Amino acid sequence: VQLQASGGGLVQAGGSLRLSCVASGRTFGDYNMGWFRQAPGKEREFVGAISWTGINTRYADSVKGRFSISRDNDKNTMYLRMNSLKPEDTAVYYCAASTAWTIESNAYGFWGQGTQVTVSS
Repeated sequence: VQLQASGGGLVQAGGSLRLSCVASGRTFGDYNMGWFRQAPGKEREFVGAISWTGINTRYADSVKGRFSISRDNDKNTMYLRMNSLKPEDTAVYYCAASTAWTIESNAYGFWGQGTQVTVSS
């Protein structure tokens, strides 16, 4: 499956953004989907995931209560709604697909190209 993330940009602290991840090539609904991020000089980290049905979600503690993941299988699209953004949320955000229900990045076999999110203080 091919993935393309979009929606990043520059936002002030406390602001909001919505990222999108559009899938093509295979049945989007067959995959659990995840969002990861990588800040300069840091390792890629798990942000959140949503099950193939859209019923189950899980989040990193650092974003719980501020970020929300959803998906529309009819549109082959996953979303990441980010509220109350902080400067420490600045990173390149990646979407990924997996047949496993996991937070481990090495279990995700398909990745989008990433979209930059910059939060100014």
